[in-house]
Amino acid sequence: MLADGNSAALVDRRGSVDWLCLPRFDSPALFARLLDPDAGHWSITPRGPFEAARRYLPGSLVLETTFTTATGVARLRDALAVPQGQRGHDLGLRPPHELLREVEGVSGEVLFDVDLVPRPEYGLVRPLLRLTGSGVRTFGGPNQIAARFPVPPEAGDAAVHARLRVTPGQRLGFSLVWAPPETAPPEPTAPGRVPERIADTAEAWRSWEAEHDIYRGPHRDLVRFSARVLKGLSYRPTGAVVAAPTTSLPETAGGERNWDYRYAWIRDASLTLEALHLGTCPDEASDFVSFMTSAAGMPGAAGGDARTGSSLQIMYGVGGEHDLSERELPHLRGRWDSRPARAGNGAWTQTQLDVHGELLNALHLYRERLGDLHPEIQRFAAGLADTAAERWTEPDAGMWEMRGPPRHHLSSKVLCWVALDRAVELAPRLGRHARTAAWAAERDRVRAAVLRRGWSERRGAYAQAFDSDALDAAALLMPLYGFLPATDPRMAATIEAIARDLTEDGLVLRYRVNDDRGTGGDGAADGLAGDEGTFVLCSFWLASALALAGHPGRAEVLFDRVTGFANDLGLLAEEIDPRGGGLLGNFPQAFSHVGLINAAAAIDRAHGDGRV
Repeated sequence: MLADGNSAALVDRRGSVDWLCLPRFDSPALFARLLDPDAGHWSITPRGPFEAARRYLPGSLVLETTFTTATGVARLRDALAVPQGQRGHDLGLRPPHELLREVEGVSGEVLFDVDLVPRPEYGLVRPLLRLTGSGVRTFGGPNQIAARFPVPPEAGDAAVHARLRVTPGQRLGFSLVWAPPETAPPEPTAPGRVPERIADTAEAWRSWEAEHDIYRGPHRDLVRFSARVLKGLSYRPTGAVVAAPTTSLPETAGGERNWDYRYAWIRDASLTLEALHLGTCPDEASDFVSFMTSAAGMPGAAGGDARTGSSLQIMYGVGGEHDLSERELPHLRGRWDSRPARAGNGAWTQTQLDVHGELLNALHLYRERLGDLHPEIQRFAAGLADTAAERWTEPDAGMWEMRGPPRHHLSSKVLCWVALDRAVELAPRLGRHARTAAWAAERDRVRAAVLRRGWSERRGAYAQAFDSDALDAAALLMPLYGFLPATDPRMAATIEAIARDLTEDGLVLRYRVNDDRGTGGDGAADGLAGDEGTFVLCSFWLASALALAGHPGRAEVLFDRVTGFANDLGLLAEEIDPRGGGLLGNFPQAFSHVGLINAAAAIDRAHGDGRV
């Protein structure tokens, strides 16, 4: 993944950019070969056989790929540019929407084939191209794209081609820049300046990391890298955080569980803030709170309004957009022939009552850094608590966004308890909007209901929903949010039941998709066909719960096993294939890197060393 604080690109081991959306994460893709071989890419690949070794330049999201061929060695460096001289907290403001690529000869000589195949709007458009000396421009449509090469390219079939020969000491720069159609034609960086611009972008990332160093424990490298990934998934102009930079990467090859994750889920963004809370500066916390209050429509039914029955929307566009209507992209073949590919996400209309708890927990963690709360923020937080108090008795779609009938999901009840518990603690900061006694009383009623109706005697564990016998990894949130200690006998039994009965080859499933115990026997538990992989976040939850339960050794073994499935750069997807060990689902996934950071912290606390 490359990132610039507004969007992201994905580059494969062949040096091919197979995914790029500009100017935002959720913009229609310019390159989408990730989802269809004919949907666009930009490759700089050695001719003939080669071996590739990759790394990020230290402290950055600038990618370096070293190609070794029979005739020589060369390096390819890739970056999404940031403005010249940008540093620290400003990283991601006003990016030039430019992809920079540099080839450097190391030894011998290496021949490269360069193919630039822009296909805007998810591959629907074959743009008109015009060569401009050592570059090319597109004409027509809702995008302007301009590129510069260090050698004269050739055009044909709505694509641009070039061949390179690189020898030791040579550094050849490429650039591609995007602009909207109503502006002047964009000017890509000159090839001779590309190396210095890439170096400056790497330094910008290092300066951000130096200001956001969140961890000193034994898992330092993994945690620092995950924090960098989460920054790369942040939309700096508003403070939003996307769940992933991709759409429609399947949860099982050939299946229909292919969703668009390029939006700001309240849950994912709140958990990201929680994971980074010691390293996040006050401005970033304020940016996120500002995004949430404005996206939720402040003033008015902020966070939902118990009087009108409205509820906080579970997700928004990165600019605060509400309507994320889902549509299929039938012209795309789909990754591994997994149809349909989708843009938009129909889950935006769902009721998921847990989001009130995740957001109030984040506000609670940041209460000191946020200082005195603006009256609108006070009202927003109180609205979250009031809605949780009023609506916790209702069924919902649950945090896994099940597309079957609404149910009384245990995790939603527990997170409503979290909302009320944190609201009680925040009450002195909420001014006239605080209803401390009412929130405390309703919090106790939620707790009693969960303890009574959430327990399955048949399973000997807390279940997926009230009066159900199906297991759900979300029950692991109970000790992680302080609802019950991990050493409580029933909680300890639940942790062991999940470790025993909800795992494949030691990795944790969210739930068993065909386990309809407690659903009335109406078929698959989530209303969808097919299977899915083991869920990375849930495996990290289990590691955290084991650490809290006094089993840090078991937790460390599981932690090391899960992190071992990351790709060669350390990036984690949403899921892991329990049969083949491959990564499944959208990539890279914020949830997965959040889980890594939190599990590392829990294990360190259990061992008595390190901290986050």
